[in-house]
Amino acid sequence: MKSLHGKVALVAGATRGAGRGIAIELGAAGATVYVTGRTTRTARSEYNRPETIEETAELVNRAGGKGIAVQTDHLDPEQVRKLVSCIEQEQGRLDILVNDIWGSEYLTQWNVPVWEHSLEGGLRMLRLAVDTHIITSHFALPLLIRSGNGLVVEMTDGTEEYNHQNYRQSLFYDLAKTSAIRMARSLAHELAPHQCTAVSVTPGWMRSEIMLEHYGVKEENWRDAASKEPHFMISETPRFVGRAIATLAADPKVFRWNGQSLSSGQLAQVYGFHDLDGSRPDCWRYIVEVQDAGKAADVSGYR
Repeated sequence: MKSLHGKVALVAGATRGAGRGIAIELGAAGATVYVTGRTTRTARSEYNRPETIEETAELVNRAGGKGIAVQTDHLDPEQVRKLVSCIEQEQGRLDILVNDIWGSEYLTQWNVPVWEHSLEGGLRMLRLAVDTHIITSHFALPLLIRSGNGLVVEMTDGTEEYNHQNYRQSLFYDLAKTSAIRMARSLAHELAPHQCTAVSVTPGWMRSEIMLEHYGVKEENWRDAASKEPHFMISETPRFVGRAIATLAADPKVFRWNGQSLSSGQLAQVYGFHDLDGSRPDCWRYIVEVQDAGKAADVSGYR
């Protein structure tokens, strides 16, 4: 079913990972999806990875939507202004904004105190995780509120409850991921008078391109990584959180979630969607009840 036919989405930071999975699923629901990032077939960001925004756009098309790739550095206000102006001229509307820009996997120094952590790397992380989202919202939201019932999603790592109770192993990372949750809550207040909704959403343990590479597996044989990390069996594809976002965007009563912190596993229980393998991994409940509790890995009852 094309539940988002006629809708226009901007997935900021859609080169790989969750952004790519979200863009594909929005396309599968019939949306026109603008996918942005810095890496194209002719230019790479400092990530120096092979995934490109053109590939993401092609995957959106293949899924049944219309993918439009626009190279954009979301730290550059002028580039973002031009991006939104382009969407306005070409589509005349914006219904869904997903702020997924991150780009800091290689900047985090885990379990390193702030006085030993690279200051340059830490501040760069905050700029990529916070400034980009604010700049994008500044330019995109005036267009989004015109349509009414628009949806803004701040992507993060960890639910508000989990991050409040747990230190995320780096001051900079902890602040980056908590900030996205707070931004969604703040935007919820500002958008409510315009009948628009803002939420934060976290995937579970996501099998991104970088994560699969880290464990030396591919999506086809990802279970082999359990020999190195047994808890990896709770992991999910980027398409799972993509289905969470697409389902939210299609819900006429989405405003009931305004300002809330949500997870892919939680939303799957509410809306009934599944991951590509037909399962419903409930990662954050598993992390609390099994992994953090020091129990042996066992996903029974969690997917």
